[in-house]
Amino acid sequence: MSEMNDVRTSRREFLVGAGAAATAATLALAGFANAKELDTAKKVWAKGELLPTNKSLIPPLAPQWESLDLARLLSYPTMFVSISQNNSLYSPEGGQGGERQWERGSLEATIKVANACREANFPFHWIGYDIFLVHNDYPMTEMDRAQYASWTATYQDWSAEKIKWDGELPPELKKLVRPGDLEYFEIAHQSSFIGTPLRVNLAKRGIKTIVFVGIHLDWCIEGNARAARDEGYMPIVVGDACACQKQEQEPATFERINNFFAPVIDSDRFLELMAKAKTYRKKA
Repeated sequence: MSEMNDVRTSRREFLVGAGAAATAATLALAGFANAKELDTAKKVWAKGELLPTNKSLIPPLAPQWESLDLARLLSYPTMFVSISQNNSLYSPEGGQGGERQWERGSLEATIKVANACREANFPFHWIGYDIFLVHNDYPMTEMDRAQYASWTATYQDWSAEKIKWDGELPPELKKLVRPGDLEYFEIAHQSSFIGTPLRVNLAKRGIKTIVFVGIHLDWCIEGNARAARDEGYMPIVVGDACACQKQEQEPATFERINNFFAPVIDSDRFLELMAKAKTYRKKA
């Protein structure tokens, strides 16, 4: 019991601010299985470099999810939702290209997840996030205008054509789009449930489970996982198909999502679960 209390205390300390500054031991107590790899990751980040994949940063399932049959959840009516996976982030020429997301593995993991979901005939929603909204005819508060203008202040010479390209899916994902998929932009600050076709499509299709992939993990993915739970859905986050702006912020975000809002798994585990879910669907 004392050991369990220590673990819970460490988790609370981690969530309220230990963050990337936490020691490898604290991260391990917070639920991460491999403190050695996390310590190595911190040294990589200190040099301004990136891990090629964030799979080692994904914590074990939180205790409350261990009793769940995640494959069973994926055998229910399920929707694939990609958020903000656009040229802006996946091209050196993109408005957010400084994040170097094309080097970080989320694109490859997303393709694996998308192919498995396509095989299962899940409906697809490709939801973009346009950092150039301030340039468009879009109602904004003073906060919105200040924030969006700051994001794009250095791109005043961009043409309308390049701004449009910035918000489009990268070629690797564009070729996965099929007739019947929905493509649109998120227009709320962190939730695709507001002002988009998402809510009505979920209801009309009788969806129970939502598979989330995309960027940014600590903004749109976490925000939508929270919203999905509040709307009565069961979100599953595929962690290595997601990313924060800064990779060192991912351990804390994974831990927060996994502890409170949704199971976080990696893409290999997702494929295993989908194979089992296929068996469940055959028996139904």
